[in-house]
Amino acid sequence: MSMELLSPAGDMERLHMSLAYGADAVYLAGLEFGMRSFAGNFSPEELRTAVALCRSRGAAVHVTCNAMPRNEEMDRLPEWLEFLEDLGVDAAIAADVGVLSLLRRHAPHVKVHISTQASVSNYQAARAWYDLGASRVILARELSLEEISTIRAKTPAALELECFGHGAMCVSYSGRCLLSNYMTGRDANRGACAQPCRYRYALVEEQRPGEYFPIGEDGDGAFILNSRDMCTIDHIPALMAAGVSSLKIEGRAKSAYYAGIVTGAYRHAIDAAQAGQPLDPVWREEVEKVSHRPYAPGFYFGPLGQHTGDSRYIRAWQVMARVTSCAPDGMALCTLNNKFARGDELELVGPNVRPVAFRAEDLRDGEGLPISEARKPQMSFYLRLPVQAPPLSVLRKKAVGL
Repeated sequence: MSMELLSPAGDMERLHMSLAYGADAVYLAGLEFGMRSFAGNFSPEELRTAVALCRSRGAAVHVTCNAMPRNEEMDRLPEWLEFLEDLGVDAAIAADVGVLSLLRRHAPHVKVHISTQASVSNYQAARAWYDLGASRVILARELSLEEISTIRAKTPAALELECFGHGAMCVSYSGRCLLSNYMTGRDANRGACAQPCRYRYALVEEQRPGEYFPIGEDGDGAFILNSRDMCTIDHIPALMAAGVSSLKIEGRAKSAYYAGIVTGAYRHAIDAAQAGQPLDPVWREEVEKVSHRPYAPGFYFGPLGQHTGDSRYIRAWQVMARVTSCAPDGMALCTLNNKFARGDELELVGPNVRPVAFRAEDLRDGEGLPISEARKPQMSFYLRLPVQAPPLSVLRKKAVGL
């Protein structure tokens, strides 16, 4: 079966990267009603531009409306939903039955996808949402592949099943967490999570104020709530066999580099699985080259058990520059992210460009004059690459000591 690759688009830059690296569809949000208030998100004008761009690339657009709205927000929703109808977006992601009813009334040509916030974890709930007009359910992250197979077998074939395949896992897996609201006043169910599950905690005894006792086996403290990141790139055929219609990459608040690299890796994984071929290990290695916490396959193969190691982010590679254009001989105009010098060992990767290591030698400024180092962030410069690379290709460097 075919499986859609659904990638994050937190802002226009990340949208361009997801599309360039092979997304079949993207999910994004306007300035209200979504679950990631701190992603860049899209103004109405930007959203119109984004939809036109996706149409030109043959990609679908899913707009998140999955925050849990209050009364005054419900009053504003019809106008927003009518705007989405006018834009011709493919789907709206909703978690609230009231939002679903408004979608059917004010955006009848926009498909309704039920958010993971609704915690759909059984076939009867999936059927009920379908009967109410949903075309897709985004399943709870607690489910195993066996449970997903059962849901697939006991729901209408027209109902699509979407699952998360890669990215951060909320400590309250389907996202219904009150910890942020309690500790900081920022409501996780309204898009403003402060992620207190990732804070570093210690114990304080009542009679010893100011003395902090680490929770763990060493003096570095412990992340007592933190979860690992999900990675299913090794299990795409199993997800397909279970009946997953769409594989979602988490990360609207993550970097454009993350959006592109992870999308590219899963693009190759899905294409290989659909062709009945094994995944080239070079693409499996790509998911290790973005910032991530220790990986695990979610609950797809059963409970994970308690993770007792630290969950600090692994950042083994640094983005040095991005390709703006490139001549057939490999001479590329680039934009600098982080300084590097002639003679440094770099790696090039891009849309349909297999990662290739090379030494930076022919380095020139924006006027074409030789330089020994590119230093100023966002400066334009020329560098000869080992192969011709399309725009939005990335130059990266392994972090010192790794």
